[in-house]
Amino acid sequence: MTIIVEDGTVVAGAESYLSVADSLTYHAARGNNTWATITTTQQEQALRRATDYMLEVYRTRWAGYRFTSTQSLDWPRSYVPIPDAVSGYGSFEAMVAPNIVPTEVKNACAELALKAAAGELFSDQTQGVVREQIGPIAVEYDKFSPQRTRYVAIEAMLRPYFKMGGASVGLMRA
Repeated sequence: MTIIVEDGTVVAGAESYLSVADSLTYHAARGNNTWATITTTQQEQALRRATDYMLEVYRTRWAGYRFTSTQSLDWPRSYVPIPDAVSGYGSFEAMVAPNIVPTEVKNACAELALKAAAGELFSDQTQGVVREQIGPIAVEYDKFSPQRTRYVAIEAMLRPYFKMGGASVGLMRA
């Protein structure tokens, strides 16, 4: 089954933000040779899982609004400001075009797909071990550490498209 890719035109039944061909180009440019060694079917499956992950984890964090209420994926979106960009109309922020999927979103999908090809992006959670001792070896985990894997590099890549949190306000010096 060929993967259905969202290109910014609200593709019916879209399953991924990135095509296999574009993912091959992305990973080859970065020396991620492992990606090219798996089958096209495995690449498509990993791209679907990566997109599923993005839908579940980032759905409430994206800035702006889905372009239509019936689209399959979170992108394209309307009213998403472009960070550090001002439109030609005074001090109004420039916006991401509502008929695209930003390059950073596609790149994040590629990175997550590489991780998905190697294992689960979502893992079942269990009670954290507080202390375990086997012979002279002891393990104790920080009770405040997160239980789910957090992909910091991917979140940094996507940060410009997340809502500003709480009472954060952009400041401008005069």
